[in-house]
Parts: sequence; C-alpha cells; structure tokens
Amino acid sequence: MREWIFLQTAALIVGFIIDCFVGDPYCIPHPVIGIGKWISFFDKKLRRGNSNPKDISRGAVTVVLVALISTVVPALVLLLTWVIHPIAYFVVSSIMCWQILAARQLLKEGQKVQRALEKGDTEGARYAVSMIVGRDTEVLDEDGIARAAVETVAENASDGVIAPLCWMILFGAVGGFFYKSINTMDSMLGYKNEKYLYFGRAAAKTDDFVNYIPARISGLLMVITAPIVGLDSRNAWKIFCRDRYKHASPNSAQTESACAGALGLRLAGDAIYGGVVHKKEYIGDPVKEIEPKDITRAGRLMYAASVLMLIIGVILRSVVILCL
Repeated sequence: MREWIFLQTAALIVGFIIDCFVGDPYCIPHPVIGIGKWISFFDKKLRRGNSNPKDISRGAVTVVLVALISTVVPALVLLLTWVIHPIAYFVVSSIMCWQILAARQLLKEGQKVQRALEKGDTEGARYAVSMIVGRDTEVLDEDGIARAAVETVAENASDGVIAPLCWMILFGAVGGFFYKSINTMDSMLGYKNEKYLYFGRAAAKTDDFVNYIPARISGLLMVITAPIVGLDSRNAWKIFCRDRYKHASPNSAQTESACAGALGLRLAGDAIYGGVVHKKEYIGDPVKEIEPKDITRAGRLMYAASVLMLIIGVILRSVVILCL
C-alpha cells in the first residue's frame, strides 16, 4: 500500500511538471476527445428533443454512464500496469496525470491573445480569444478581448488545473479522469438553452457539486499566492469576499473574483451569447485599466496557486504514507 501511494504521488508530481513545460501537444490524442465522443454518443441516443422534461432523467443516465466509463477504463489500465510492474504503473499514471491538467495550454492560448493585441492585430486577437471563450467575440473591442482572456484564465485555473489536482490528490489519476468527465459533460451539455435545458441539467448540477470545494480552495490559494507573483493579496481577499457569488454558477466567480482583486481590474459584466445579451454583475473594481500583459499576470497567479495546491497535496499524502 505504501509503495502504491508513493508511486501515485510521484506520478502526480511528474505529470504536473510535464504539463507545466510541455502542455498538450497537438500531435498526441487527448483523452478528453474520447470522453467527448461518449458524451456525443449518449446525447444522440438518449436525448428526445428540445425542451422535453423527460430528458432530465435521460441526462442523469448519461452522466452516470459517461462518468462510469471514464473512470473504470483508466482504473483497469492502471490495474493492469500494476500487475505488470510498479514502474509501468508509475509511467502510465504520470502520463494520465499530465493529460488531465491544462495549465500550460491555458496560458499558451491566453498568450496568443496577448501577442496579437500587443501587435495591434485586433482581428487576430478576436479570433484567438474566440477559441477559448463561449461568448460572441465579434462585438468585443481590445479591452473587451483582453478582459475575456483574463476571465477565462481565472475561471479555468480551477476547472482546468486546481480542481483536477484536488481530485487526483484524493484518488490519483482515476480521480482526475472522473472529474474531467463531469467537467466535459458540463461544457458540452450544461446549457440553459432550448436544446439542453432539461437534458443537460444533471451534468450542470453534478459539475457544480464536484467543483464546490475545489473552486473555493482555488480562490483562497490565489489570494495567498498573489504576493509571490507581485500582485495585491489584500485587494484579492477584499474582492474575493465581496464578489465571489456574483455569477450564475456558484463556483465560477470564486477564482475570477480573487484574480480581479489581485490584478486591480473590473471583470465580467454583460456578455453576448448567440446574439442575446446576458446581464451579469461586475466583479472587482477598476483600480487600473486592463492591458494585454494582465493575461500573463493572471497565468502566473494560476501557476503559483497550482504549485501551492500540489505542495499541500504532497504533504498530505506524505503524512498518510508515514502513518501506514
């Protein structure tokens, strides 16, 4: 048992390091693509149509089946590698942990937006940000583009990095795959539109549940690590306490508020999705005007908070090993 937990912890560290320096190479198939195909399969097979209340139960079945497949398959693979040799288990587990995390990719996509803005290429920046946000980007000016990119980095610091880290600290790579399946279902099905209002409800509620504690941990870690990357921890705490529930989701504004406070920016506000204006409260105060470099600053804050989460996790796992 001690060897298994030790190798699992080592794999988490190695996977995190690989993600930080390599990210997600486009030439390597990503497991999320496979999860997405299962979601699409059950969507086509089980969803009856638009605005059908009977789709609530069918959506719940989809959540159970996709989560089960996404968890059991990697668990069986890891069990097989453990039987073959512990080193094989370590290698495969490291690769799985690496693929679950998205810190490098998130910063990389954000910096594409930043570079385009710094070159004065508004259309290029608009296209780059459209790859990482769901809102209509053709109406955004340069400040709006930069703000959308910062918001995405801040929100996905939890969804793409710290939350999966929390689940992997508890349950290893298998926990990461379970979390990723829920998060991917929410991103594909969890819309309050005519098509998914009922079918996607279970996915959205389950995502709220599995992210509830990690999102709050993520916000607190951003507050704590803000001074490490030269940002304002005091203001981060102030805005986190004040604005962390100013979002339709109970979780999304947790990191967004901490990041807004740390950077001294006002984020959020009304946004257009599919040509429809969605009213949203502002998060943060306009202590300063936003600039392209704030995208990288948000990325550094994300990295600092993620490293602290990893350190805390390794310490907790080390205590468990010593107690066995």
